[in-house]
Amino acid sequence: MTIRLTIDGTSIEAREGQTILEVAREHGIRIPTLCYHKDLTPTGNCRMCLVEVTRQRFLQAACVTQVWDGMEIETGNEKVRRARKLSLELMLANHPQDCITCDVSGECELQDLAYEYQVCVPGWGAKGKRYPVDPDPNPFIRVDMNRCILCRRCVLACAEVQGRDVWGVAGRGIEECIVAGAGVHLLEARCESCGQCVAYCPTGALSNKMNYGVARAHQVRRVTTTCAYCGVGCQFDLLVKGNQVIGVSSNPDSPVNGMALCVKGRYGYDYIHHPDRLLKPKVRRYLLDGKPKPTGNRKSSSANREWVEVDWDTALDITARRLRQARDTHGPDSVGILTSAKCTNEENYLMNKFARQVVRTNNIDHCARL
Repeated sequence: MTIRLTIDGTSIEAREGQTILEVAREHGIRIPTLCYHKDLTPTGNCRMCLVEVTRQRFLQAACVTQVWDGMEIETGNEKVRRARKLSLELMLANHPQDCITCDVSGECELQDLAYEYQVCVPGWGAKGKRYPVDPDPNPFIRVDMNRCILCRRCVLACAEVQGRDVWGVAGRGIEECIVAGAGVHLLEARCESCGQCVAYCPTGALSNKMNYGVARAHQVRRVTTTCAYCGVGCQFDLLVKGNQVIGVSSNPDSPVNGMALCVKGRYGYDYIHHPDRLLKPKVRRYLLDGKPKPTGNRKSSSANREWVEVDWDTALDITARRLRQARDTHGPDSVGILTSAKCTNEENYLMNKFARQVVRTNNIDHCARL
């Protein structure tokens, strides 16, 4: 059902059941948020999206307030801005003032809003650190709850995106904090190290250990690519500093996975620059010379068996020649083909056609079936 409402003096059409924030964003009207993310259930606890609704006694949180016909809304008047600035002051009062050395400076949503609203730390704010920095021994996620603003995005991401329910809220009042499980380490609380909580965290409370202290947002370029670990086709951004891949970041526009990644996709990038990684194909020297496989233990035999680096055309030509030789000499069923879950469906389909139509064998299998 279509309804009409007014936002900042402009008459707008909306659908029944939409929230104020959804309608505003559809029409290019900016309302700031911290706890809200489009992938997660809105909670309205950060109070940054407060707006004034005519004939309502209190300011309303736009992310959880549904629109109605004839509604009149002000999104940026003085009363609204004062309330948002107060919310920011309350968050900054218990927040470390270490932006100058913080790893996420430049991509911190709290920092951006403090700059936009020109909010400084109130004089009565708490001083020092309340929690130990990075007390968790897990290998991937760095935890600094001093920077937490209790937005609960990590809690919702873990529960709704990953389905693990690792993070929760403990304590009340000033003692309220985010904890893993019943106050245990992440791995004890069944954490899969997927890093979803890090991806959704708007501050530096949760960050990546593998690239902590390596670079800030303005020092890296993002290169969108597709994960090489399996055939699902998840996309993400490689974080590149110089010519070195230093990390992985979720790309919210990814059509297959959105913000979600598994532990291999988010943290398995270190093979890229590993010294043991093969960058070119290698073949045995006797294959390169077109000689038969050497036998015996003579020194010349050892030399003929050594690996030699070649270009791809040479390697593929040798592979094709040897496969044809095996098929023609010993019959098609002397050849077996194993495909891979790291390939796409299209690539596995081509291997199926290659086995049955080119080699003429049914000996084809897939590692995932095993």
